[in-house]
Amino acid sequence: MKVLIIKTSSLGDVIHMLPAISDALKAQPDIEIDWLVEESFAAIPAWHPAVRHVIPMAMRRWKRAWRQASTWQAIQQTRKRLKAEQYDLVVDAQGLLKSALWCAGLHSPCAGYDSHSAREPLASFFYDQKFSVARDQHAVDRNRQLLAKALGYALDEPAPDYGLQGLTERLSAPSLEIKRPFIMGLHGTSRADKLWPLASWQALAAEVAQKDLGLLLPWGNEEERTRAEAIAKGQPHVQVLPKLCLNALASLIGQSAAVVGVDTGLLHLAAALGKPGVALYTATPPELTGAWLDRAAAGQLLNFSTPDELGVASVVQAVDAAVDVTPAG
Repeated sequence: MKVLIIKTSSLGDVIHMLPAISDALKAQPDIEIDWLVEESFAAIPAWHPAVRHVIPMAMRRWKRAWRQASTWQAIQQTRKRLKAEQYDLVVDAQGLLKSALWCAGLHSPCAGYDSHSAREPLASFFYDQKFSVARDQHAVDRNRQLLAKALGYALDEPAPDYGLQGLTERLSAPSLEIKRPFIMGLHGTSRADKLWPLASWQALAAEVAQKDLGLLLPWGNEEERTRAEAIAKGQPHVQVLPKLCLNALASLIGQSAAVVGVDTGLLHLAAALGKPGVALYTATPPELTGAWLDRAAAGQLLNFSTPDELGVASVVQAVDAAVDVTPAG
């Protein structure tokens, strides 16, 4: 059976789809899965052994240049490629109008959430098969249930399998001199209310130094780089990384002793890689989008959301426990 998955963005949402792919492979070992995804996240589906072809699209870039002929040519080329595959089933796991529109004209049956389950109810208009999946549950569970219903198999394992075992060994590590063991500090996020205070990061850096641990700070834009430099100021054991691709970041996260991160896609990548540590939820409910560890993980990735939990002392205590469980190297 040849299936196309539509899950285009964002980073965390794409990672949350991986356990559903593992379920499908277990239920139907001969399944062939292609994945339509935003070009900046194309590395992620390629990590999963069940994904045959990753088909990148560039909606974010196309929206900025929608009047240009080259944009419409690129859209038509992508559509032509999808039509040529003649999929047995297309599953839109995004549940948005912009994702559902890719179902139109493919000449393949399309499945997705019904109007009560989709994030944008109008998206269900484009589906031939519509499934009810409760919205008041974690994104990983919703994805797993949707794909199970669309492909007709039962879910018999409650814990997620992201399918990334051994990924770190398969990726090329960036050529950097790094203090080991180290903690990954995932400080950047798309919303200001999701940030952990700068003073808290600085206090955590000082505590980590006393334990002879390194602290690595990635960044994706200038605002994040400025914050990382402020955290690292006067702290020689704190390293602001150069701007890295997803493969390089996955390699470093996989080598880390633990992670401390806010609600961001890289935090969910750490969970998929089975890394222990602390997830800091300052504005969003962890019940729906919390960091869920891969089922093979040895330690714990704790979701902290109350004022007491978000204090530096609680985070340091959790980091101590995480490093004891999973030492680097």
